[in-house]
Amino acid sequence: MNRLHRNIAAVITGLFICASAASGFAQKAQDPYKPTVGQPGKDAVWVPTDATLVEKMLDMAKVTPKDFVMDLGSGDGRNVIAAAKRGARALGVEYNNDLVQLSNRLAAEAGVADKAKFVQGDMYAADISQATVLALFLLTENMDRMVPKFLAMKPGSRIVVNTFGITGWTPDETERLETNCTNWCTSQLWIVPAKVEGAWQLPDGEVTFKQDFQMLSGTLTRKDGSKASLEGRLRGEQIRFTIDGAEYEGRVNGSAIDGTVSKGASKSAWKATRK
Repeated sequence: MNRLHRNIAAVITGLFICASAASGFAQKAQDPYKPTVGQPGKDAVWVPTDATLVEKMLDMAKVTPKDFVMDLGSGDGRNVIAAAKRGARALGVEYNNDLVQLSNRLAAEAGVADKAKFVQGDMYAADISQATVLALFLLTENMDRMVPKFLAMKPGSRIVVNTFGITGWTPDETERLETNCTNWCTSQLWIVPAKVEGAWQLPDGEVTFKQDFQMLSGTLTRKDGSKASLEGRLRGEQIRFTIDGAEYEGRVNGSAIDGTVSKGASKSAWKATRK
């Protein structure tokens, strides 16, 4: 083979190698994005919730097709997709756009793209006012920053989380999976309470509630000036408290509360209005 032929052969070989390499790079670029457990994120590392616990969380929140479920820091979208499979409308807010695209693809593959949507955004800035359920796996420090937004949700809205709590806010329910779950296997539920702190007028006096999330304390000042302390709690709009052995139950409706009071065998209606 003369020098010209050798040069031509070398060029062809080089072009073939370059074409093969380019094809390999293109194939790599087209490979589906796969997140890695523990990969860093804007506010927390990504760790997926075990599929069994996802279902337990949604069970505890009693998710139905009437709900609008949101996940903040939605990762690969599993909470949102599972909620959509139950017929709920669901939205995930995720800062990592690769995860957003992955979640939308997985929702389409699961046949729920019409109900499960994902957007790129900052979870702290997300509008959660329309959500009836938040399904979250965040650190306590993340959730603590959002407490004012949580408490601004409609009373009765549910917040269900994987493992990590909210500082100072006792869960309404806690369940731990002992089987079919390998890591991070505790589900906690909070029900957003109505706001009742302050003074209310009752037929037999004035009651002043002190509210610490869903827990209540306070004082009843009767018309004769005598006082009695109270203890109770809220579960959404439902209120219960005890004064001197009398059990008050009712429903908060804005600036009014209606219900029944029981003491021994007697039971009667009661009503309170905000002062």
